[in-house]
Amino acid sequence: MNASLRKELQSFLAEDIGRGDITSSLLPKKKLTAKIISRENAIVAGVIFAKELFKIKGCKVKILKKDGQSVAPNQTIMVISGDARQILTCERTALNLLTRMSGIATQTHDLVSKIPSKKTRIFATRKTAPGLRFFDKEAVKIGGGEKHRLRLDEMVMIKDNHIAAGGSLLDLIHKAKKKYKKFEVEVENNSDAILAAKEGASIIMLDNFSPQQIKKTIQNLKIKKLRDKVKIEASGGITAKNISQYANTGVDIISVGSITNAVKGIDMSLEI
Repeated sequence: MNASLRKELQSFLAEDIGRGDITSSLLPKKKLTAKIISRENAIVAGVIFAKELFKIKGCKVKILKKDGQSVAPNQTIMVISGDARQILTCERTALNLLTRMSGIATQTHDLVSKIPSKKTRIFATRKTAPGLRFFDKEAVKIGGGEKHRLRLDEMVMIKDNHIAAGGSLLDLIHKAKKKYKKFEVEVENNSDAILAAKEGASIIMLDNFSPQQIKKTIQNLKIKKLRDKVKIEASGGITAKNISQYANTGVDIISVGSITNAVKGIDMSLEI
């Protein structure tokens, strides 16, 4: 694990420990073994980071369920051995990260399973918890999705508020083309989608389009011989109930903010 990630995990521990774990300090010095158990079906994610948290405090960890593997209720994910006080000091931080990442991976895996075509990929958005973006997006990848932009400096994405603040869509596209080979444009209607494709957008995000509207836009792009020159992304209001309908429109990308901003953590516990 690289130094920057280890430093970030150390900061997570420091946030929880404060000036010291005054409860665990009441315990005698003794070695013991504990295990982390899942209480429900899930796709496991974050075990390497949970392991590192315990290692920072001098504990040894044996991983029984790797990232991306499925786990059933009452199955053991990892076994931790070491000083009792250090294990309990790390307990909550490790569980918080592991349950959140596993929740994201499980939800992503569920959505991916509902898409009939492998040509359509699920992408995370930047709707992540501050400070946890790397871990949230890593969990999406473990669950079978893709990360999209991790930061604003990775790719130009012209959205509605950029247009409202900066003038016309066409003007912003021309400025982007002068500096960058790849850029994405968010559109709210068919005519802007055609304009963005003609002007060389790499990706066009159809924001809050219904499946029927997406099909119509894709058909219009085909008629104008523009479809093969651009990737089409669907975004907005996409859930487990309707994702297969969106996938059947022929889009290349489906972005779902809820997999990282409405996370249901997996029920797990550490038992001594």
